[in-house]
Amino acid sequence: MIPIRIFVSSVQGEFAEERATLRDYVRDDVLLRRFFDVFLFEDAPAVDRSPDHLYLSEVERSDIYLGLFGNEYGNEDDAGVSPTEREFDHATRVGSHRLIFVKSVDDRARHPKMRALIAKAQASLIRKRFNATAELTAGVYAALVEHLETKEMIRWGPFDAAPCGNAGMDDLDLERMAQFIRTARRVRQFPLPEGTPPPQLLEHLNLLNGDRVTNAAVLLFGKKPQRYMISSEIRCAHFHGTEVTKPIPSYQVYKGTAFDLVDQAIDFVLSKINRSIGTRATSARAARTYEIPVEVVTEAVVNAVAHRDYTDRGSVQVMLFSDRLEVRNPGRLPPPLTLDKLREAHRSVPGNPLLAESLYLMDYVERMGTGTLDMIRRCVAHGLAEPEFAVTDGFVTTVWRAAASEEPRGGDGRRIPSARAAGTAPAMHHRGHAEGHDGGHAREHGGQATSARKDRALLCACIDGPVPGEALLAAGGYAHRTGHFRRCLERLQREGLLEMTVPDKPRSPAQRYRLTEKGRRAAVAAVDEISRRSA
Repeated sequence: MIPIRIFVSSVQGEFAEERATLRDYVRDDVLLRRFFDVFLFEDAPAVDRSPDHLYLSEVERSDIYLGLFGNEYGNEDDAGVSPTEREFDHATRVGSHRLIFVKSVDDRARHPKMRALIAKAQASLIRKRFNATAELTAGVYAALVEHLETKEMIRWGPFDAAPCGNAGMDDLDLERMAQFIRTARRVRQFPLPEGTPPPQLLEHLNLLNGDRVTNAAVLLFGKKPQRYMISSEIRCAHFHGTEVTKPIPSYQVYKGTAFDLVDQAIDFVLSKINRSIGTRATSARAARTYEIPVEVVTEAVVNAVAHRDYTDRGSVQVMLFSDRLEVRNPGRLPPPLTLDKLREAHRSVPGNPLLAESLYLMDYVERMGTGTLDMIRRCVAHGLAEPEFAVTDGFVTTVWRAAASEEPRGGDGRRIPSARAAGTAPAMHHRGHAEGHDGGHAREHGGQATSARKDRALLCACIDGPVPGEALLAAGGYAHRTGHFRRCLERLQREGLLEMTVPDKPRSPAQRYRLTEKGRRAAVAAVDEISRRSA
C-alpha cells in the first residue's frame, strides 16, 4: 500500500521540537505507521533548487497538509508573503486535506499577518488549538484516524455492514433477490411481498450503507461476489488417508454467493461420505442414513461461511479424511465466547450479523446459539464421537467419522489408530432401490453430483406422471429440503420444465409436480442418453 503523505508546515524554527515529535509519533504508532508517512523540510536532502519551489512541490505530492501556526509569521518574500502562507494557499489550490493546529497563546502577541492567516484558515476549515506537545499529538492522532474512517480504510462496525468498494445495484442479481423473498416468505413468514423492488428489500435487510450496497449484499446477491472479495470462495478436498497428501484425489474450488458456497460444499461432503438406503416399506421415499448427519455437515459449513473473517485473505477449507471431516475458516471466537462455552447453552454472537440474518431467513441457520450443541447431540445420537472445536491459525471444527468414533482410547483419552481409521474398514452398503446408483449394493463414495445431473434426476422422476415433493427429494439424492433443493425446484419451474398441480396453494398436502411439454422432451432426451451410454 502506498502511504498517505503528510506535509508538516510551520514557520522555520518555531516548532522544531513539536515537528520532530509528530514525525516520530506517527512512525512509532502501530496503527498510524501502517498508513502514513511524514515529510519535514529538515529531512529533505540538499538539492540545487530554490527552497520555496521545493516545498511547494512537496505540498503538491502530499495528501495531507498539516499546519502548525504560532506567533511568528516567517520571512516575507517580495510580495510580503511568508513560505508558510504560500504552502497553505498551494495546499488549498491542489485540494489537499488540510489540518490546522494553532498554539494557544494570547492572540494579541501574534504577528498581525499570522492572525490574518489563522482567520483565513478558519473561514474554510476547522482549526484546533493546543497548549502542550501531548495535546498536539493527541489531536493529530484523532484527526488522522477520522481521515482513515472517512476514506473507509479502517472501520469499527462489522465487516458485512461496510460499503463494498465500488459495487452498485448493477452488480447484484435481481432474480436472486426475488427468489430470496419467495423462499423467506415460505420458510420464515418474511413480511415483504413478492415483487418488492430490490432497493426496498436491501433497505429492509439493512444491506445498504447510505446509498451504497454493503459487503453482505454482495456476498448474498452478487453476480460475481469474488470480484470484490476474492477470498470468499470455499476450497473442498477429499483425502483417502488421515493426512494431507498430494496429489489430492478430489479437489474443488467453489465460487458464488454465500448460499451457493454452502450448497456446493455440503453436496461435496455428502457425495463423498458413506450412505445407506433402506426400503420403501413405510413410505414412498426410501429412508437414507448418511455416515455423518446431514444437519451436522450443514451446521459446520454454514458456521464457517457466516462467522469467518472476510478481511483475511484465507478461504474456508472443507477437508474430508478417512477418519474425520475438518472445516476451517479464517476467524476467531468473538468475546465473550470461549471453546468451553460452545459446549453449553450460549447466546449467539455472529461475526457478520447481516449475513447471518439472511442465512437464517433462508432456513440455513438458527439464531439461538444452539448450533454447536445440536452438532454434539446429533453426533452422539448417531453413534459418533463428539465433534471438536479449536482455534489455531483460524477456527477449526472437526467431526469424526464412524470408523474413528469406534476407535479405542488410551489412558490419556487420545484415540488409538485402528485398521478402520487407516481406511480398511468395511464399506457401508445400500439396501433396496438405489435410484440410479449401481443397483443399490455398491458403496456410494465419490462421484460428486452436479446441478445438471440433479436437474435430470428430478425431471426423470416425473416421467410417468405427477409425483410429490418427497419423490423429488429422493430422486435428487437430497436428505431433506435444503436450500439447494428448493432453488433447483424453483429454477425448473421458472424455466418451464416443471409445474405444480395445485399452483394456487404451494403448500397443499395434495401438491404434486409434473412435467410440462418442454420438460417431457428434456426428460425423454435424458433417458435416451442414459440408454445409449448403457449400451
